[in-house]
Amino acid sequence: MKLVQLGQTDLQVTPICLGTMTFGQQVSEEGAHAILDRSLAAGINFIDTAEMYAVPATADTCGLTETYIGNWFAKNPGARQKLVLATKVAGPSRGMPWVREGTGMTAQDILTSCEGSLRRLQTDVIDLYQIHWPERHVMALGFHYFDPSKDKSATSIHEQLEALAQLVKAGKVRHIGLSNETPYGVHEFVRLAEQHGLPRVATVQNPYALVNRVYDNGLDETCHRLNVSLLAYSPLGFGLLTGKYDDTGFEGSGAPEGRVSRYESVRKQRWSRPESLAAARRYNQLARDNGLTPTEMALAFCYHRWNVTSTIIGVTSVAQLDEDLAAWSVQLSPEVLKAIDQIRWEIRDPSL
Repeated sequence: MKLVQLGQTDLQVTPICLGTMTFGQQVSEEGAHAILDRSLAAGINFIDTAEMYAVPATADTCGLTETYIGNWFAKNPGARQKLVLATKVAGPSRGMPWVREGTGMTAQDILTSCEGSLRRLQTDVIDLYQIHWPERHVMALGFHYFDPSKDKSATSIHEQLEALAQLVKAGKVRHIGLSNETPYGVHEFVRLAEQHGLPRVATVQNPYALVNRVYDNGLDETCHRLNVSLLAYSPLGFGLLTGKYDDTGFEGSGAPEGRVSRYESVRKQRWSRPESLAAARRYNQLARDNGLTPTEMALAFCYHRWNVTSTIIGVTSVAQLDEDLAAWSVQLSPEVLKAIDQIRWEIRDPSL
């Protein structure tokens, strides 16, 4: 597994990144440390977290994932130096007042949040500091359309970049990135950075999975031409693309253990729409018809896609981690890729 470069930075990462949002909700601290041990031993040098994790987000678990990781660093001297560490500052609270007060995200919020993350992670520097979702009210995290009447942005992109520049200048952040962004957002962050000599975004962390390829609808060209790397999250569509829900659905005594079946709040999100499950069932059957597990096909699609720099995998056990890592060796045939595109042509992106 060769290292890949993030944007125009000097960061070299593995094309598989360990996501950690299950730590502190589905995974205990002991379990989290076992997963981190195994990931490092397997050669993964890239981990991603966020100040608001664990997920589903609650007041009690906010920041807990970073705390687990920080405690693991303290237990394993030298581990921090082997890893590219990414975390995220939450956007406007939108129903999560424990993240921050008010409806916006100020420059001071960015500075304060970074200090909190550094403290919980027990590190002096964050390699990649990302804005978790836009301060603007845009089509992200399940919004279908941009609605100008709801866009009450209070902090300009220029102000956000200036706050991030303070962190870079202070040596607390090495590089910056975005998440859940649009083509306009990525382009504007890059334009203003280049115009004013501010830090240039290296990455955008957006959903990318068989049931959500909205990234392919224009953001792919934006990022390619601006040299901004995609960090693909939820490649298994919150478990839908493992096939475990195919027979049972999400609810009832026969439903398997997982985020969608366990948490009612998750069942209200995009991944648990009836259309999402119907689409997943078609992709999962295509995998089986071609001698693959659904997990292998879904991950191989992301792992080896030209526009994906690193794929973020989230797991709840070492066994799941090993299964996801093993899928790296799977290469999809041209016939399978053509069949995947045919399904998408018919059903588009039900989990947008």
